[in-house]
Amino acid sequence: MPSRKEIQWSQLRVGALVLAAMAVLIFLIFLMSASSGGLFARKLVLRTYFENASGLKKGAPVTLEGVTIGNVIRIRVVPERNPYPVEVTMRVGTGYLADLHTDSTTTIAQAGVLGDSYVDIDSSQAKGPQPTTGTELKPTGSPTIQDVIRTSQVSIEQIDTLMRKLGILVDTLNSKRGSMGSFINDPTFYRKLTRVADNLDKITGAISQGQGTLGKLVNDDTLYTHANSTVDKLDRIATALDQGKGSAGKLLRDDALYNNLNSAVANMNELMAGINQGKGALGKISKDPAFAQKLDDTVTRLDNILTGIDQGKGTLGQLVQNRTLYDHTDQTMDQAQQLIKSIRENPKKYFVIRMKIF
Repeated sequence: MPSRKEIQWSQLRVGALVLAAMAVLIFLIFLMSASSGGLFARKLVLRTYFENASGLKKGAPVTLEGVTIGNVIRIRVVPERNPYPVEVTMRVGTGYLADLHTDSTTTIAQAGVLGDSYVDIDSSQAKGPQPTTGTELKPTGSPTIQDVIRTSQVSIEQIDTLMRKLGILVDTLNSKRGSMGSFINDPTFYRKLTRVADNLDKITGAISQGQGTLGKLVNDDTLYTHANSTVDKLDRIATALDQGKGSAGKLLRDDALYNNLNSAVANMNELMAGINQGKGALGKISKDPAFAQKLDDTVTRLDNILTGIDQGKGTLGQLVQNRTLYDHTDQTMDQAQQLIKSIRENPKKYFVIRMKIF
């Protein structure tokens, strides 16, 4: 059996080990609470209200610009604070009081996509005084992970619809339906396309060899020479026109033609002005109502005369419309011609000269 001294020594070692463990535990507690100013440091209690807790739990960290300064000590629902009924009470160390303001804002953030929620305080735009215990900080409308998921759900559904349509399109192409399906799967179309490519290759080969009209246009210098000669002639013509040579050049360069045309236009304007003023015969025709009435009466009478002639009235009307009168006149003219012919052939028959002597 161990001696009494050995038992006391063993109990002393156990006691020393317990004291060392307690010291380490106390050190860890102080280390863990250092972010909030220490275990015995004075604390500052703040409140904020959110529309939704978004997975926030009691004991969650409270950060200032990403630096942990405290913890959430209470979460409860206050219905009368609708539309922000979730009250979050925070306890932070007074060591960060200089960086906090009454107009600082709070938001619920997540540590990564699937991480725990925590409260983040933003003082970057805050200018107000330092808060006191019980001060309420206003929340911001930063989107939560649930908002991101809800927004992403619409995009996911649209992508799913697009993938289904793409699958239908691929099935259609594989089933030889439509133009693209025939293009991909129909060997006849491929053979036709191959023949077209062969024909295009022959055509381009013939053109490169100078065959046909296109070949001559591409390879024969004659057309270029003719075109160059034509351009030279056009240039000489343009030069001659610019120098006032020939009729066209005089039209472009001679001021006499311009002066004559200007004088003619001036005379025409003067003539038109005289006509508008009633001067001369044309002016009286256009402006004198008496002359216009006389002209109208004359035209009316002429129309009546022509109407009478057309109806066979009067001598002219009978000559125009009566066939019998025309025949008689024609017959008389024939007889007169015969009489004149007979007189010329035998004048003694018609003319007798008698002489008497007294």
